Amino acid sequence: MSDDLNAGLNVWQMLSNHNRMMELQNDTTPSPARPVEIAYFGGSAFRITSPLGITVMIDPWRNFPTRKWDWYFHDFPITEVDIGVSTHAHFDHDALHRLDAHVLLDRLIGTYSFRDLTIHGIAEKHAIDSSCCVYDFRKVLETFQDQKIAPPNNQRSWDNCLIVVETGGLRILHWGDNRCELPESAWEALGHIDIALIPIDNSQHVIGHAAADKMLERLKPNVVIPHHYYIWDVVQRSSTLQSAEPWVQEREKSPDAVVRLDSAVSHFSPDTVRGLDRQIHFFGDHVAFDKQSWHDTGR
Repeated sequence: MSDDLNAGLNVWQMLSNHNRMMELQNDTTPSPARPVEIAYFGGSAFRITSPLGITVMIDPWRNFPTRKWDWYFHDFPITEVDIGVSTHAHFDHDALHRLDAHVLLDRLIGTYSFRDLTIHGIAEKHAIDSSCCVYDFRKVLETFQDQKIAPPNNQRSWDNCLIVVETGGLRILHWGDNRCELPESAWEALGHIDIALIPIDNSQHVIGHAAADKMLERLKPNVVIPHHYYIWDVVQRSSTLQSAEPWVQEREKSPDAVVRLDSAVSHFSPDTVRGLDRQIHFFGDHVAFDKQSWHDTGR
């Protein structure tokens, strides 16, 4: 009985309601000329806040459900947002149940719009090239877990949706764990990207550094924000993830190529990104939740 009680989404157990969204949908106030806020929550999780204050959380994480090994010290902290989005069905991206959200968009394909933001989802495939990785994850999964990860006949969890958030005059791409070799139709659907959130770490777990550079050369975003890397007091060593520092430091050899952010929150507008060419904005070990409380309470 207890297993049935806890199966599925847990929204019915939450005490919040969508009165806020009712107010917003009836409000005709124009979107103010404010910057867009991007906050980093570790892993691949970002909260994007529109000029009207509408919040979107992409890819909250959790530990592997079987608990055979943990990537994080604890699961994602329960967080209030307006909209939750997951790029794909892997545990380090799909913890939508950890959000107290009005709207959940799991693996969005198509377009969702509300007030001053629009979210586009493009159906694509997860990266499977492990040739640059510190271990051959494809061989491990196929040999020991009988997972078919190669397209087109891959299992569902090896699909990925590229997510583009349009708000405040910016187009923000969350790459998820997507492959770099996109079909031309996907490149065309992406169009111009102002800010690209890209998985980068020194284990080259998702994307090899050379492949990432080639992909960014094609994409040509104004700003690049790394994610999916090791943070010593959030991510455990058993994850096999490594720091993004070597990749960032290599690019610091060019003047003004890297901005090291001093907190987990940054603000962007069309004026501040205009003219930039793949400038890296690096959150480092900063995350937008109280780490100490998270560790103390275990949640």
